[in-house]
Amino acid sequence: MTSIPVYMTAKHRECDDLFTEAESAVADNNWPLALTHWQGFSLELATHFEQEEEVLFPQFEQATGITGGPTQVMRMEHQQMRALVQDLNHAMSQQDKDTYLGLSETLMVMMQQHNMKEEMMLYPMIEQNLSQGEQLVEDFKAASVSA
Repeated sequence: MTSIPVYMTAKHRECDDLFTEAESAVADNNWPLALTHWQGFSLELATHFEQEEEVLFPQFEQATGITGGPTQVMRMEHQQMRALVQDLNHAMSQQDKDTYLGLSETLMVMMQQHNMKEEMMLYPMIEQNLSQGEQLVEDFKAASVSA
């Protein structure tokens, strides 16, 4: 069985890898490959946010009674990243290399800072407060296989 921090951190790395591959392909003007990696990244990111916002955060909030703290900050940061993803989608569709690469740097910094907060603080707190953490991870894995 895998813990929430281990599983969710691994998902961060998968997103990071797809993101970096898309960025490299854009830098090489390989737009078909960039689009493939970008679409993979976008799907992984959306799934990751959904798992956090629809499952982990609400269960943590229910278990602890903490609703205005770290989960609220993470949701706000998710919204900021979603907005950047929309801008990047547009740059990708226009094959606008300079805009894409500029926005991708901004998103990368945001993701790194966001992920560090989750990995170092929030995921361990969630793991500590949810007795069913390993089952949630198994459910996430099963959902990703069936998707």
